[in-house]
Amino acid sequence: MSEGSISQEEIDALLSGVDVGGLSSGGASSADSGSSIDVATLQGFAEKIKDKLAGILNSMTESDAVAGAPTVEALGRDQFLAKLSEEVVAVMADYSTALSGDHLFILSKEFATKIVALINKEEAPALDDMALSVISEVVASHAGAEITELSAGGKLPGLATNPPEAFNQPKAMVRMPQGTFALFTYPVTLAGESYTLWEAVSAPVAEGMATSLGGGSAVKTAAPASAPAADFSSMGGGMAAAPMGGMNMGGAAPMGGMGMQMGGMGMAAPMGGMGMPMGGMPMGGMGMQMGGMMQPPPNVQSLSFPNLQPSSNAGEQGNISLIMDVFMEMTVELGRTKKTIKEILGMGEGTIIELDKLAGEPVDILVNHKPIAKGEVVVIDENFGVRVTEILPAIEHVTSSM
Repeated sequence: MSEGSISQEEIDALLSGVDVGGLSSGGASSADSGSSIDVATLQGFAEKIKDKLAGILNSMTESDAVAGAPTVEALGRDQFLAKLSEEVVAVMADYSTALSGDHLFILSKEFATKIVALINKEEAPALDDMALSVISEVVASHAGAEITELSAGGKLPGLATNPPEAFNQPKAMVRMPQGTFALFTYPVTLAGESYTLWEAVSAPVAEGMATSLGGGSAVKTAAPASAPAADFSSMGGGMAAAPMGGMNMGGAAPMGGMGMQMGGMGMAAPMGGMGMPMGGMPMGGMGMQMGGMMQPPPNVQSLSFPNLQPSSNAGEQGNISLIMDVFMEMTVELGRTKKTIKEILGMGEGTIIELDKLAGEPVDILVNHKPIAKGEVVVIDENFGVRVTEILPAIEHVTSSM
């Protein structure tokens, strides 16, 4: 945080629940060094799928598209943010069946605008809801090609993702996978211009993908069927051949001829009722088989986990208090429509513009161009007003983009 002021990126991070300390480019990475992601297997998968990505872009945009050599790496949120511009288009397509976890695509605004311009045959399209739906459709086609490749051989039956949903937002507000995740980087040339498509999947999804492809880094260790008999002749006491260091403590009869079977504790006679003092037994001739000796039962206790439910704590209240006096633009949107340039130039006094909302339908209440509530229009004295009738869920405050 800069001295005496808060940047827009820090405000966005506070509103989206991101720790402000994580925004520093010089801070420690959030990558979990202990994570095990089979990058080599995923790299081979990316090289197979890149040509399908180019084919999808070529078909949908009707322009030349070439996908360069992709890369796959395991990194964390801070490292990924450093690669992005301030404003991006994020497409969420989380895996929901066969695999479960975060699945995110990121495009620069320039790349997204180029795709929409080519598909819709527009010169400079705005990244509105209709444009974002076009980006979602492109991502859905690419995700479908990936699912086909991963499902080959029946290793992931029924593999599916949630319907892709695109948002135009600051990079600090993008919901990224937690901890270390796998990042696919696809360099793309579209209509002679170079862009990049990023794809991020959470570590569990990455491991599931690698396993379905015949890889995976999980080490499976099988328990041995039986342990070999211990050779005590190599030990310092030499139990099978000699008394244990002169422990003759009273002249009791030697135990060599007892035929004692220690494997599994199946003794021929209980130790307490042998009718001989235990003091001074020479341990030389015991002839014990120690291979399968039963160890004392382990001390097993129930494990209690801490409550991981999110809760509002004093730290969060302290963060939000830092921006309580910051002014934000609040607007009420009656409706929208799209017109051609010809129709707009032909407008004059008395022209009626039909909007996309029905009469009596609630209007949208926006803060900094993001919807937070719905309401109905009222008249207060001689001014228009709006009465709030519905507060949108908190997640829509962050993810919705107009």
